[in-house]
This record gives sequence, C-alpha cells and structure tokens, in this order.
Amino acid sequence: MSAVSLAVSGSQPGFLRRAAAGRTLPILIVLSAIILIWYAFTVYLNAPWQIDAYQRAGSEWTAADLVRDTMAQERPVLPAPHQVMAEIWKTTIGTRITSKRSLIYHAWITLSSTLLGFVIGTALGVLLAIGIVHNRAMDKSVMPWVIASQTIPILAIAPMIIVVLNAIGLSGLLPKALISTYLSFFPVVVGMVKGFRSPEVIQLDLMRTYNASGTQTFWKLRWPAALPYLFTSMKVAVAIALVGAIVGELPTGAVSGLGARLLAGSYYGQTVQIWSALFMAAALAAVLVGIIGIGQRIVMARMGTREGERS
Repeated sequence: MSAVSLAVSGSQPGFLRRAAAGRTLPILIVLSAIILIWYAFTVYLNAPWQIDAYQRAGSEWTAADLVRDTMAQERPVLPAPHQVMAEIWKTTIGTRITSKRSLIYHAWITLSSTLLGFVIGTALGVLLAIGIVHNRAMDKSVMPWVIASQTIPILAIAPMIIVVLNAIGLSGLLPKALISTYLSFFPVVVGMVKGFRSPEVIQLDLMRTYNASGTQTFWKLRWPAALPYLFTSMKVAVAIALVGAIVGELPTGAVSGLGARLLAGSYYGQTVQIWSALFMAAALAAVLVGIIGIGQRIVMARMGTREGERS
C-alpha cells in the first residue's frame, strides 16, 4: 500500500509540471477565476431586487439566504452559471431535437444559413483576391471599397438587406446567408491577398526562368503559399458568419434560430434563455473553428510543411 501511495504521490508533481507547462492548468485557472467573478456579480446584481422582495414580504433574512435566493431567481438580472448550464441541459438533452424548444433545433437553423453564407463569402473572397493580385486596376479600386464596406455597422445594414430582398420575393435562408456573406468575405479577401503576395521575388524570378505561364505560377507557387493564410482567414470568417446569421434573424421576426431565441428571451425578460442561447452560439462557433483547424492540419501535413508535422 505504501509503495502505491508513493508512486501516486511521486507522479503528481510530474503531472502538475506537465499541466503547468502546457495549456491545461492556465486554462483551468482562468476558467475558475471567471466562474468565481461570475458568481460574485450574480449576487451583487440580483441582490437589490431580492432585498426589495424581502421587504415587501416583511420577512427576515440573512446573508446566506440572500446568496441562495439571488442564485435561484426566475428572471435574474444576471443568471448564475449553474442556472445557465441547467437550461442548456434541459433544452438539449432533455428536449427532443425536433421540438421548437430545443436549442439543437435552433442551432441547426442558424448553422444552415451560416454555412451557406460562409461558403459564398469564402468563394467571393478568393475570387476578389485573385483579381486584386493580378489586376492593378482592381487593386487600386476594389480593395479600398472592400475595406470601406466593413465600416458600415451590420446592425444598420441587415434590416435594409432583409427588407429589399423580401420586396423582390427573396425570403428565408438566402437573405440571412447574404448577411453572413457580407461579413465573412472580408477576412478572406485580406488574408488571400496577403497570401498570394507572400512568395518572394526570387521565387517569382525562378518561375520566370522556367518559362512558367501565369496560370502555372499561380497554381504551383502562389496558391500553395496562400493556403496557410486561407485557413487562418476561414477561421475568422466562419465565426463572424455565425454572428451575421444571428443578426440576420433579428429584423425578420424569425421564430426559429438562435437569433430568434435571443429575441424571444429579450421580449419576455427570460435572461436565462438569452444566456443559454449565447453559450450555444459560442460553442457552435468553437466547433466550426475547430473543424477548420483539423482540415488545416490535414492539408498542411499532406503538403509536408513544418506546421503539419507539428500537428
């Protein structure tokens, strides 16, 4: 028994050293601090209403009662972490996926417009980047407009896009996808322009000595050099495409989707519902970014780059 305990105790410092040297321990420390601060602000923000409720009822209360009751309010100003987790569990595991009360159902509605807008935005961004790199007129005219387009707040332009498209008979998935496209094409354009221009002059001169055509130079030099930039841009693009899809659901009065879930929660003061939808959106974005990261590692490994070998 003593040998086993010695072995376990001897392994603990090594485990802690590995955790501290890696990402696990720092992440756990930051998450723990966030949760503690969250609970503290839950009590602080919900206390005024709870104290007023005690006074109206004429009941005596202690600090322990106040802490307990502020974390169990039906419509709190700031819901406690366990309330949000309980709501997520109830609307995912405890509800049928086909039910309109299921967060998974709403997440799929938002995901469909996100993916469509992301695909269109990525394709548009790559095409614009190709034109900007190979055409000086597009570089001087289109690139400033691409940058200027992102100075318009999406909350201002989304209702106009929805109203105009509805006026010409386009409704449903496509208008929301176009809002996602509007947001997601920008990082792809910027990243791919940088990537296509990343080959050094000596590499381009070498292609000329091989008498390579413009098409051959593009596919054999510029495109492979731009792939790391493409995947990085896609990670940013898919996250903001999700934001665009959620924003696109707000002015339409949609009844399905995470945006509709947020809107309904704000109408009826259901803050727990709002926070659960926000956490589901964050988790969905993390999954999408993670999938692109996996694809990046696979492609980079097949290309034989150092990044792929480290992965």
